Amino acid sequence: MSRTASLERITGETAIKVSWTLDGSGQSQIATGIGFFDHMLILLAKHGLFDLTVEAKGDLFVDGHHTVEDTGIVMGQALAGALGDKAGIKRYGTAFVPMDEALAMVSLDISGRPYLVFDAALPGEQVGQFDSELTEEFLRALSIHAGLTLHVRLLSGKNTHHMIEAIFKALGRALAEATRRDERIKGVMSTKGML
Repeated sequence: MSRTASLERITGETAIKVSWTLDGSGQSQIATGIGFFDHMLILLAKHGLFDLTVEAKGDLFVDGHHTVEDTGIVMGQALAGALGDKAGIKRYGTAFVPMDEALAMVSLDISGRPYLVFDAALPGEQVGQFDSELTEEFLRALSIHAGLTLHVRLLSGKNTHHMIEAIFKALGRALAEATRRDERIKGVMSTKGML
């Protein structure tokens, strides 16, 4: 059974289409109109071995906020849809990823209880046309709509590009671990019997 979900969301500010296949090979087609954000989503797919398609059209004449946040919303919904009843998944994932001088840690639980801890002071306000503070906004939207408890911590770094890149690579790897099936797990990984 393919663990795939495709969703579309249209508002007065954005039009977002996402297709997410969990058991993929790291292939992606990303077009958000924000080059650096595209780069980060490509990295997430590659390092998570997900097949991911994202097409976002937003009010970039205002700024990138609506596009990035709404992409996080739809990606979170697609991730939740692809996971289905979450039976057999490992549930938890943690990854430490270095990117030159930067070191990021992402630890997550596909818990159904959305929560974001973002401990990352990013020194630069922008990377290309991407506002650095939108990193946290994307992660919050993703965690809420996918039902993730998500901890993100930068352990070192000076270059904002490297720091954000390490976060997205670590997110991909942590999600890959948490969404992986384990044949020993019967039902869901919870004594409550549900996630």
